[in-house]
Amino acid sequence: MNKGRKISGGRYHANRKSKKYELAGIPRTVKLRERKMKVLKTRGGHKKNVLLSVNIANVTDKKGKTKKSKITNVVETKSNRFLARQNILVKGAIIDTELGKARVTNRPSQEGSVNAVLIE
Repeated sequence: MNKGRKISGGRYHANRKSKKYELAGIPRTVKLRERKMKVLKTRGGHKKNVLLSVNIANVTDKKGKTKKSKITNVVETKSNRFLARQNILVKGAIIDTELGKARVTNRPSQEGSVNAVLIE
């Protein structure tokens, strides 16, 4: 069966176009550099803090204590190995910090900070 076609071969026509708020935004990648943020205006007069680059993470150890630590390198990214080569921070990435290796637990591009949990 062809996508968007009826059994008879005719096309299905969309009943409307996409609204502006339904369109996808610009994909933002958080690089490993000096901290740089941007504030975006959203619907309802709200604001969203967007992280563009960062070099400090909030690292939590096994006991639950959280400390700020400098990020030295992105070791591994399970979602895409090419992101680790470019030192791009995403959720689930394994990073090298001054306290040891840690896994990023939040989505840095949408939250304005990097939170991680020690794995070693």
